[in-house]
Amino acid sequence: MAASSSIAEMCASISGILNEKHCPEHLQILKTFTTALREKEYRDAVDEAVLSPLLRVLTRLSEELRAAVPSQGQDRSVTLELQLTAECFRAQRNACVQSTGNQCLLRDLGFIDATLKLLKYLQTKEDQDGVLEPLRCGIQFIGNIAVGNQMCKDEIWQLTVPDHLLQLLCVDDEKTATYASMVLHTCLDEAKVETLALPENVPLALKVMELCRTQPDIDWTVLIATQHFLKCTVLVTGMYTRMQHHDRVTLLELLLAQLREEDSECGIPPAVASFLASSFQSGCSAVLTLATGSVSSNEVLQEALTVISLLDVLCEMSSDHREFMFLQDHPDLLTNTTELLAQVHAIGKSSKNIFSASQNFSTFSGEAGSSHHSPVVSFKAHLIRLMGNLCHNHTNNQNKVRELDGIPLILDNCSIDSNNPFINQWAIFAIRNLLENNLENQKLVASLEQRGEADYSALRELGFEVEERDGSLLLKTVRKDT
Repeated sequence: MAASSSIAEMCASISGILNEKHCPEHLQILKTFTTALREKEYRDAVDEAVLSPLLRVLTRLSEELRAAVPSQGQDRSVTLELQLTAECFRAQRNACVQSTGNQCLLRDLGFIDATLKLLKYLQTKEDQDGVLEPLRCGIQFIGNIAVGNQMCKDEIWQLTVPDHLLQLLCVDDEKTATYASMVLHTCLDEAKVETLALPENVPLALKVMELCRTQPDIDWTVLIATQHFLKCTVLVTGMYTRMQHHDRVTLLELLLAQLREEDSECGIPPAVASFLASSFQSGCSAVLTLATGSVSSNEVLQEALTVISLLDVLCEMSSDHREFMFLQDHPDLLTNTTELLAQVHAIGKSSKNIFSASQNFSTFSGEAGSSHHSPVVSFKAHLIRLMGNLCHNHTNNQNKVRELDGIPLILDNCSIDSNNPFINQWAIFAIRNLLENNLENQKLVASLEQRGEADYSALRELGFEVEERDGSLLLKTVRKDT
């Protein structure tokens, strides 16, 4: 149809709905309008003359839905009203596509406020048949009108944050939660993210993180977390302190994925790294509770898993990320890590428990019937990795590990352990960093070998051998294939 001539006809048809009892023909009129709005030429020709009657239709539907008394005789009427409401929302949604002019016009006419008020009512009836369709379509409209339009974003933010948007994310329908997440992502910017850190707004951010865990297929929540939340120190700390441990693990997993992204800046502030290091230090002893084999509660287990996730993040941050190398000087981080390794290692040697070395490689080979998966797999290896990272080109930390008896501790872990894959390689890495340009540490390792406290084969695997010359012990590098 020609846009110029059909607009006037559509205006008359929509206006006619206001003067008649609702009927299926009205639904067809709105569907025709929705379909026509898919064409750019038609969208560009739409004006206030046709959109104003549409707003009046939506307002009337809102009033009738609120006034409807559930009864057998009114089921058909309410169902039709819900269908008409959904079609109004679809028309509004389509009108916004690649049309800043229509977005502004719809906003100026009051469609945002009217839609949000109706959505708030529909949420209270989400268990009623036919409600989800208009609920979903209405949220899609709110998302479309916000795309690329700052004034619309600001108005939506003012009207929905935190309570209304939080309620939409809580609707027990994946599509509704998905569309609501899309709205939040579209509206967010750096300033708005910081406002989410306000105590009254944190529950909204926490709900997003909960959805990342419970509904990982909703891409919008992951994008919100990685593109916005993790870049705001005040929000990360605000969420973390109020989170349950299982949601902390989710946050840390997303953060770890960001750190591992290639060819991109992770955007995580150094202050976040410092906060996580302090969190690891204050809670690291929780992992020791796993040694008993009878964790008293799921909460205790989750707390230990949080410590393990924190360690993984700190290992990654201190590897090839210059912006986080200040962690080498983070107060007592190296000391706490070394002492924790000593405790874990001693517990593992004292009796058979979760920290004991194992040669049960069926766990990793996919052998039939193998269901064991230890929550502390690689934990000791990663403690050693972190120690090696913190000692790289850092004389003070090299000396500190020696003073804490950490060098023989690491050498004692140069063995095959199915609970700690690659522990031998991480021990090699750590020892190399500890000995590099540090004569005192080299002398210590040489003396350990002479006293039999260091396995010569382990030293050779590390690429060193001890040589006695003029009454002194020298540690020199060798080729491992000689």
